[in-house]
Amino acid sequence: MLLQRNKLGSVRPPKRCRSDMDNTSTSDIVIINGNSHPDLANMVAERMGLKNGGCSVFHKSNRETIVEISDSVRGKDIYIIQTGTKDANNNIMELLIMAYACKTSSARSIVGVIPYLPYSKQCKMRKRGCIVSKLLAKMMCTSGLTHIITMDLHQKEIQGFFDIPVDNLRASPFLLQYIQESIPDYRNSVIVARNPGVAKKANSYAERLRLGLAVIHGEQKEAESDEVDGRYSPPPTSSRTRTTSVSVGVPEHPVKVKPPLTIVGDVNGRIAIMVDDLIDDVESFVAAAEMLKDNGACKIYVLATHGLLSSDAPRLLEESVIDEIVVTNTIPHEIQKLQCNKIKTIDISILIAEAIRRIHNKESMSYLFRNVTLED
Repeated sequence: MLLQRNKLGSVRPPKRCRSDMDNTSTSDIVIINGNSHPDLANMVAERMGLKNGGCSVFHKSNRETIVEISDSVRGKDIYIIQTGTKDANNNIMELLIMAYACKTSSARSIVGVIPYLPYSKQCKMRKRGCIVSKLLAKMMCTSGLTHIITMDLHQKEIQGFFDIPVDNLRASPFLLQYIQESIPDYRNSVIVARNPGVAKKANSYAERLRLGLAVIHGEQKEAESDEVDGRYSPPPTSSRTRTTSVSVGVPEHPVKVKPPLTIVGDVNGRIAIMVDDLIDDVESFVAAAEMLKDNGACKIYVLATHGLLSSDAPRLLEESVIDEIVVTNTIPHEIQKLQCNKIKTIDISILIAEAIRRIHNKESMSYLFRNVTLED
């Protein structure tokens, strides 16, 4: 290589063309995926100008998971795209085995790209169970993952369960853009929280869109603090065990009694937009929509990041008074869309691709939380 000297006599290397820099920045990236969402992995790889790495994941007749990586991963940065679906346990085992296979093959770094983190709703102690998301975090760290990219965790505090960096991306800019561009007369809308637990998220949407807020109160919440967790169990009455009675100063804990289902806020003649992080069992959404309709809502939309849509959710949504259900493609739901014409999908592969690019180039990730580019 020829070296040039400047006027001061110091040596400077020749300038590199942009194409060489681009090749250097992407030559050591390998994107692989399991069986959970290959379409999303292909879209992310295409946006980055890369081909999907050669990784085969299949199951033997006894349902054991086999992973075969055909390309070399030694000294490279591996990005494993594997989301959670209705087959959550297989999704997790595929991810753990792929990560461990890359670890034992001397990969430089292994980043798990998990748009929807399974078991994220089991992040609190219930009855005499356990915090399953904490266990899952330990398993992922032990398998060899060095970084996690996910999206809209059920609770942000789940990031603290991991001993490795976690980037919790946000899909709200895409959903906000959909409201502004695809809902006619959205200025006549009101953001609705189907229970008090979603009120914080709904309030965030209402503030950004300069819209009103309504909260449905009295509906039984799912995986929140008012569920029976065993702390109200009566003390043992065995004669061998001495118990403290209420009469000696320990007050009896009053039992929670839910009020009748009511709406706090005005929805009469307005477009009701319910927002949440996950749509799985839809009975509560359907019940909330019926109540909104009875209170005068002219149209009802449901927006969520993750559309799991388990069991007969598509049929219930098709038969409900809900006009449209909008979810992102963090979870594959093409079969559900065939069963329900109301389901619309927003592509978030551009956000994941940009997150991978920034992590690989050691750029700041905080930009994605302030400014999300929505154009291709």
